[in-house]
Amino acid sequence: MMEQKRIAIYGKGGIGKSSTASNVAAACADEGFKVMIIGCDPKSDSSITLLGGKRIPTILDLLRQKIDVKEEDIVHEGYKGVKCVEVGGPEPGIGCAGRGIIVAIQKLRQMCKSIDDMDLIIYDVPGDIVCGGFVAPIRKGLVNEAYILTSGEYMPLYAANNICKGLAKIDTPLSGIICNSRSVTREEEIVRKFSEEIGSKLMAFIPKEQIVQDCERDGYSVLEKAPDSPVASVYRELAHAIMSNNSSVLPSSLEDERLRELTR
Repeated sequence: MMEQKRIAIYGKGGIGKSSTASNVAAACADEGFKVMIIGCDPKSDSSITLLGGKRIPTILDLLRQKIDVKEEDIVHEGYKGVKCVEVGGPEPGIGCAGRGIIVAIQKLRQMCKSIDDMDLIIYDVPGDIVCGGFVAPIRKGLVNEAYILTSGEYMPLYAANNICKGLAKIDTPLSGIICNSRSVTREEEIVRKFSEEIGSKLMAFIPKEQIVQDCERDGYSVLEKAPDSPVASVYRELAHAIMSNNSSVLPSSLEDERLRELTR
């Protein structure tokens, strides 16, 4: 019996974590894996492309309404049976997102016994791990593999490097780097070199393709809406790489000057 994979994808805001997470979830569901995606972003849009564009209520919103929450209120079945959950966020200016994630996950575990039967649970975590709150899933043992999504641009790599510092500080290994291309010159070479120098590996290079945006705009993953597209094959290869990955390392972050050299 395979060990349950509980992964988190970190990276600079806006780099494409939700898009990557939902396409990996869809690709794994296509292969027959039992998958759950848990969106931890206040925008609550991690699962929207697995639900035909439908937005689902968040756990924290339901808890704030003090209603008697049932499993069917918070766990919604999407593409190929992917179980979709949205944690939501704290009220603006009040509370801690990390604390909210833990409260919501505890509620989810009380409600949803099938969570233990999943082959893959994807935590789509917002922001940067240098914010203590967002490291909560790792600290609480909810995650057993961490991945970083970046592009070859300087600022996403700077964020990725900071995430490496954060992971090392909390003694948590990194399972790989994923490049979500922004069509930067020598991009794959830059990100591959970065991956090697921090002691990790490049899991996949996702090319920048308009079809990804088109599918998202229509409320679908690429795997569902454009399964024969070349980028759908890239997501399938990434999903396979994640499901078969059994190595991780404590990353070594780079000095800022070395990071700048890489991107020149």
